[in-house]
Amino acid sequence: MKNSEDALDVVQEVAYRAFKKFDTLKEMNYFKTWLFKITINCSIDCLRKNNKIIIESSDLENLWDGSDNDLDVPLSLSLQDILDELDMTEKTVILLKYYQEYTFQEISSVMYLPLSTVKTITYRALKKLKKIVKKEDIYGG
Repeated sequence: MKNSEDALDVVQEVAYRAFKKFDTLKEMNYFKTWLFKITINCSIDCLRKNNKIIIESSDLENLWDGSDNDLDVPLSLSLQDILDELDMTEKTVILLKYYQEYTFQEISSVMYLPLSTVKTITYRALKKLKKIVKKEDIYGG
């Protein structure tokens, strides 16, 4: 979260949501996974609420395979707008990989997904993001 105030807000919201929705947990074996997903969702919500993630063209160039380095993305294009086009799993993997700097193996472990699935989700999400950015650039948002 980059600062302790936001992190504490997320912890408080996670505790609240977990307590409120505890009856929806079907298997206690999945408590850790369930709590982690609530934490990820609360973190994403907090970032959106505070509108803290703004993506710049230099950040985008590092996301792709380098084939479109001349891509000029409007600075007004925010990561929030782009990420809204992804499903929650794709969004989570992208945020963990490129903004929290988790390795594929760490993401696999945290999300209880096979390593190959995490890689597939990542590359599929990057492909979607690339299309979105190109479309936004062509049509001006």
